[in-house]
Amino acid sequence: MPTAATLPLIERKVAEYDIAVAVHNHGPGDKHFPTPGSAYDKIKNLDPRVGLCVDVGHTVRYGDDPYAAIEACADRVYDFHLKDVTSATAKGTTTILGRGVIDMPRLFRTLRKINYPGVLAFEYESEANDPLASVAESAGYARGILAGLDA
Repeated sequence: MPTAATLPLIERKVAEYDIAVAVHNHGPGDKHFPTPGSAYDKIKNLDPRVGLCVDVGHTVRYGDDPYAAIEACADRVYDFHLKDVTSATAKGTTTILGRGVIDMPRLFRTLRKINYPGVLAFEYESEANDPLASVAESAGYARGILAGLDA
């Protein structure tokens, strides 16, 4: 995981190899990049190919407003970890989309508002030995929200 001290090296490699890199926020307990905003503050003046991987679950677990954070960092959101969590506290755990505290329809509307062009990657840490049914339910819920947005 990068730190603020390693960002200059990352920026040099981004330029050298003409690649994009996304710094991931890890919520409570992450002393470097707990929120999208904390990461954004450290990358906003770097090469524009240095961006963010917004983890909405960690953002909410930290107590940050994920919708405002996404809008504030919109020009650097290159990747997205989609999950729901059981509570907006450090003790919150991953749960099936729609069963937690994140307002998923609002989240999808926010991503549409910023014209997010990237991938929404499901990150589901619960039921590590057999997550298929829960991830399938989450995917169905997400598809339902997207269908409603298009209606």
